[in-house]
Amino acid sequence: MLILFVMPVMMMLIFGFAITNDVKNVRTVVVTSQMDHQTQASVNRLSTSEYFNVIATVGTPKEAELLIRNQKADMAIVFAPDYASKHSGIQFIVDGSDPNMAQQWTNYAQQTILNPKLSSLNAKLLYNPQMKSAYNFVPAIMGMLMLLICAMMTSVSIVREKERGTMEVLLVSPVQPLMIIVAKTIPYLLQALLILGIILLMSVTVLDVPLSGSLGWILVVSLIYILLALSLGLLISNIAQTQFVALLVSAMVLLLPTVMLSGMLFPVESMPTILQWVSAVIPPRYYIQAMRKLMIMNVGIGEVWREVAVLIGMTVLLLTISLVKFNKRLE
Repeated sequence: MLILFVMPVMMMLIFGFAITNDVKNVRTVVVTSQMDHQTQASVNRLSTSEYFNVIATVGTPKEAELLIRNQKADMAIVFAPDYASKHSGIQFIVDGSDPNMAQQWTNYAQQTILNPKLSSLNAKLLYNPQMKSAYNFVPAIMGMLMLLICAMMTSVSIVREKERGTMEVLLVSPVQPLMIIVAKTIPYLLQALLILGIILLMSVTVLDVPLSGSLGWILVVSLIYILLALSLGLLISNIAQTQFVALLVSAMVLLLPTVMLSGMLFPVESMPTILQWVSAVIPPRYYIQAMRKLMIMNVGIGEVWREVAVLIGMTVLLLTISLVKFNKRLE
């Protein structure tokens, strides 16, 4: 019960609030030899922005670099002596230990300093104008939780019957083996739909992530994905003989690839070619892509037909293999 209901809520809160790529309160040092009107206006824009916190003003870049090396600042902005007359001449000294955040800090600083009416860097951000990380994480959490809950719980439930020796009792009953499997998986199907509803409700009310697309298509695609996860759990139950092995296989085969290779945290396009090929066989990759389009981008089902087709194909393949192997084992 803790895994089924408490874990989704906790992960939504953790990924929605604690784990974030948002740029906020960057400790910034201003380097200038003279604080003229133009420079002061740029510094004021930094100070009033929610992204930066100007902690000091120094006269030389070496002083600013020393503050960064001593972990007292995150970045420094160096204004040239003729900045006011030329409206140019800015250098950024950034803590590059995290390259992605360093690049974001630099981009945000450029956008903040330069006058939006004159800046060619001014950009219009579609779908997520406030750059909230929750917009990216909520569909990813849905993909991870649906897979883990359905696959792991289903495999453990069936393996438990084998481990206790009660599967033979079920097999001598006048019920077909297929119906036994259906009866075992239906509760987790219903629980998965309930958890999906909780995640969607939390995303709207707590994390302020809008459901821009059709709720009906979101549920349809999610149902296909849940059936795929149940089929995968049935396949794991054919391999495992104990609950411990089932949990171990679920964690190794499902959790790590889902987190690392599905595009949940890192863009697939940025991965090495060999890992991109590996990620092509990971079901959450396609579900997460479809949910981001349906939930955030407000597209129709026609825009996600490739992802849906792949999910349907994987579901049919996994379900066929799982049922064939399971029936053979039972016989």
